[in-house]
Amino acid sequence: MLDRLELLIGDNIINIQNKTVLIIGVGGVGGYAVETLVRSGIEHLILVDNDKVEISNFNRQLIASNATINQYKVDAFEKRIQDINPKCKITKIKEFITTNNVYLLFDYKIDYLIDACDTITTKEHIIELCLKHNIKFISCMGTGNKLDPTQLKIMDLRDTKVDPIAKKLRKYVKDKQLVGSIPVVCSSEDKKQNGVTTIPSNAFVPAIAGILCTSYVINDILK
Repeated sequence: MLDRLELLIGDNIINIQNKTVLIIGVGGVGGYAVETLVRSGIEHLILVDNDKVEISNFNRQLIASNATINQYKVDAFEKRIQDINPKCKITKIKEFITTNNVYLLFDYKIDYLIDACDTITTKEHIIELCLKHNIKFISCMGTGNKLDPTQLKIMDLRDTKVDPIAKKLRKYVKDKQLVGSIPVVCSSEDKKQNGVTTIPSNAFVPAIAGILCTSYVINDILK
């Protein structure tokens, strides 16, 4: 299955296969992270999401189709992952993670955490707890209202400028005096003003953000 990847990285494939990655939020961003992690050789995934597939997901979420509608996203992904690599061990957490239960994520042995959730207070606590427990992580900022995936970049949270989610997180980090690298995927594209309350989205910006999250994890494993 991974012959062509092994041609690129050699015996390092074993290091990838032995890692455990937790993904919180397996929607537009997190779904593509899951997909590319599996296809990159990760053999233990912890999927965290309490949502079911809806029609509104079809424009941007990898797992969303007529065949999976009304299924829990983590259940649908479990089937998809097993079709790709039956060796992959999957742990499912069907919980909506808040500040009240975020600690349960850290009951697991995690090598990497990908934060693709939408709740800012949860993102704040994930950053703080990952730094506290010395768990490597990457957090994705906003991908809605954007059309240019080439403006997405992996950077430290403190270097972000435009993103409103990143602005709130920077304040939290400063107020808490958190120390350490805080890698994020963030766009430098200005938010599109459209006058509607529902956040618009497309298929390609969240997808590239998720793939960048995987890129960070895999390249960190490879050093």
